[in-house]
Amino acid sequence: GRSARLICDVYTSDKKPFEGDPRYRLKLVLEKARKMGFEAYAGPEPEFFLLPRDPQTLKPVLRFLDEGGYFDMLPVDRGEDTRKDIVLALEAMGLEVETSHHEVAPSQHEIDFRYDSFLRTADNLQTFKLVVKTVALKHGLHATFMPKPFYGVNGSGMHTHMSLFKGDENAFYDEREEAGLSTVCKHFIGGVIKHAKAITVITNPTVNSYKRLVPGYEAPVNVAWSLGNRSALVRVPMARGKATRIEYRSPDPTCNAYLAFAVMLAAGLDGVEKAIEPPPAVEENIFEMDERKRAEHAIEQLPGTLKEAIDEAKTSELVKEVLGDHIYQKFLEAKEKEWKEFRTSVTDWELVKYLETF
Repeated sequence: GRSARLICDVYTSDKKPFEGDPRYRLKLVLEKARKMGFEAYAGPEPEFFLLPRDPQTLKPVLRFLDEGGYFDMLPVDRGEDTRKDIVLALEAMGLEVETSHHEVAPSQHEIDFRYDSFLRTADNLQTFKLVVKTVALKHGLHATFMPKPFYGVNGSGMHTHMSLFKGDENAFYDEREEAGLSTVCKHFIGGVIKHAKAITVITNPTVNSYKRLVPGYEAPVNVAWSLGNRSALVRVPMARGKATRIEYRSPDPTCNAYLAFAVMLAAGLDGVEKAIEPPPAVEENIFEMDERKRAEHAIEQLPGTLKEAIDEAKTSELVKEVLGDHIYQKFLEAKEKEWKEFRTSVTDWELVKYLETF
């Protein structure tokens, strides 16, 4: 049989938009972009792990299906077959898949679909996650978007490409400017850099998110931008003309796409509106810089824990305005509770480290 996909907005009994609807909050930011003369587009790169399931309990088993690496063509197994079927299912549902490949870590995969408006892209991400998990289940596997299920290998992120258009013209491109980047693009980057730490609790909303956001493993922890190197939080890919865009590299796929897109876009628009100049681009490998070198370049780092991210968000008027009072309060309350639960739990690491030693 066939299944219908219905994307809905939430309204109150008196036919007003519900303030707790994340989709509505994104629509408000998009409305602001249009008033500024822009149409905004996003293209995410969600990553995930495929894990075996225990045949008796049907619960996921924390074990690799393969030992493949980035763009590996060799591991022809249930993981590869599952990813192919996921792509076919997505295409049957109208999503235009552009790339599909094995990622850096064993059992890790990435599927990218064509960029679209922020709202349609957020809708498609919800469908994507459902399809990935459902098809994996049919293959007897478990798909997880948990950012860091395994120690010692790369975690799963959701790098997100963003651009603004005015009519048919990419507002980020100006052939007369250095590197072909318009003033709008530079100010957008300036806004994103300014608000990066404050919006991190939205783009990376779990305790586990910060096991990925650590130095090494290609994690974008450095609040800087670059024309090429991937050690910066914001990267500008080489393509120009209508393909000019920036890549925001910190988000992970546990985020609520509507809220994450809303704060990311709002940060950039704030930069455009207030003409926020970005710091100089950093083309050196930031991963190899020591603390003194990073200080010379005025490079800060993203929050290192969920608690730090919560505290940063509490200082941000932009985050509060974009989320609205309802979501802002409820979201931070939930995150505070999550952090408290984690902080007071006793982990396996602690038992192994201390139980026999003391």
